[in-house]
Amino acid sequence: MKLRDSVGLTFDDVLLIPRRSSIRSRKAVDTSTWLTPGIRLAVPVISANMDTVTEAPMAIAMAQAGGMGIIHRFMPVERQVEQVARVKRAESFVVEDPITIQPEATLRQARQIMAETHIGGLVVTDAQGHLLGMLTSRDMLLTEDDSLLVSQVMTPRSRLVVAAKETKFDSARETLFKYRIEKLPLVDEHDCVTGLITARDIIKLHEHPQATKDARGRLRVGVALGVRPEDLQRAQCCVEAGADVLLVDVAHGHSDMVMDVIRELKQRFPQTPVIAGNVATGEGVRDLAAAGADAVKVGVGSGSICITRIVTGFGVPQLTAVAECAEAGREVVVPVI
Repeated sequence: MKLRDSVGLTFDDVLLIPRRSSIRSRKAVDTSTWLTPGIRLAVPVISANMDTVTEAPMAIAMAQAGGMGIIHRFMPVERQVEQVARVKRAESFVVEDPITIQPEATLRQARQIMAETHIGGLVVTDAQGHLLGMLTSRDMLLTEDDSLLVSQVMTPRSRLVVAAKETKFDSARETLFKYRIEKLPLVDEHDCVTGLITARDIIKLHEHPQATKDARGRLRVGVALGVRPEDLQRAQCCVEAGADVLLVDVAHGHSDMVMDVIRELKQRFPQTPVIAGNVATGEGVRDLAAAGADAVKVGVGSGSICITRIVTGFGVPQLTAVAECAEAGREVVVPVI
């Protein structure tokens, strides 16, 4: 048995020496970094993909703050997809696929849809997608009869302010202010709904200037996967729902199974970054990078409630693991987490 030549250190074993600083304001500090090539974080933090930590609410908060959340995998595929969809709908200049309802639906059905999707308004359309009206929670506020039809309570098309689908940000903001409205439906030349702009989304753009967003202005989110064959289908569904990152996450990431899954994911989804882990050695970083990983998670048994080291006797003190893996990451040009 070979013992490590040097003493392994964890974070509690080390202190940084305070030195003279020329920084006069916290605002002058730039902590931004690359999570993967093409995804930059203003705050270099992601939330753990644990079933007690990250679902849609945490992922939304993390992305708004400038980091990112990774939604855990301990749920049915359909629920993980729904979690991704919630994050992608939480903030955007244009809601490109607004949730709609038909006029013959009941208010009971409308309330259920609003509750499940966490939104305050539905676009009312016919079967062909033509705009017929808007139904908001304010329209239903004092209505106790849930058997009423949407058509009886909605704001009809004739009273709506609408805009063309090509409407730009400044024009939309001016229209919302001019007419003192909260929602602006976008329609094409056939009066079919193509999108929705809300005052709340415009306000969020100013409230969260460092938010981690995709090219369409939506919050970014990642999803965790395992190494079972069915996890490839999970990845497919989540990518289709808008997931920005795939994370192959197992207790011992330096394994042939993980590397096989990385290769398969990179082949199937070449435009979606893949993070893999966890490892605790430079060799682990090099092997996962060679398999195609765009970033590598570091740490075996280092979490405050993780018992991997206790149960298995495997692990490397975390500061030593990070130092070794970071050196390997620089060699192969792959970020480490």
